[in-house]
Amino acid sequence: MKKSREDGFIEFAGGLTGHLFRSACLLTSGDTYLAEDLVQETLGRIYLKWGRISQADNPAAYAQTVLVRTFLTYRRRRSSNERPVGELPDTPVITGGDPLLRLALLHALGQLPPKDRAVVVLRYWEDRSIEETADAMNISSSAVRTRASRALARLRAQLGGSLAELTVAT
Repeated sequence: MKKSREDGFIEFAGGLTGHLFRSACLLTSGDTYLAEDLVQETLGRIYLKWGRISQADNPAAYAQTVLVRTFLTYRRRRSSNERPVGELPDTPVITGGDPLLRLALLHALGQLPPKDRAVVVLRYWEDRSIEETADAMNISSSAVRTRASRALARLRAQLGGSLAELTVAT
């Protein structure tokens, strides 16, 4: 019995890890190391309760909710004010898409407060409804609408004309 339970979790985690990692990267504004930590902690929490979670209607949505709450908890408990450095030690290879546009969007997303960033990722990246987003973040539907509206206004203000410059075909 225990072996099949572990096999079920391994299969679930293997199929969902990439999706969780992409969402975590967006939540952390491209900090892949923190994103990996968040995914690992999320999967660890899910494993502890896998017997119950595996019986749920949508374990993947539950995992996404755990990821967002883990991210928000991390942001609250962070005691130091770390600042990013000007140069990154490793430069990732970006394949496909426009790297300048991607970096501009990630930078703008990183300027949002954590809860606003979580709302944008859940609503517009994960394509969740207002109610699903509210449930995942443990806030009201009206708070989701307000945060989404403010976050999008901030993103528009930050990106302004620079987004148009980045999307112009050369």
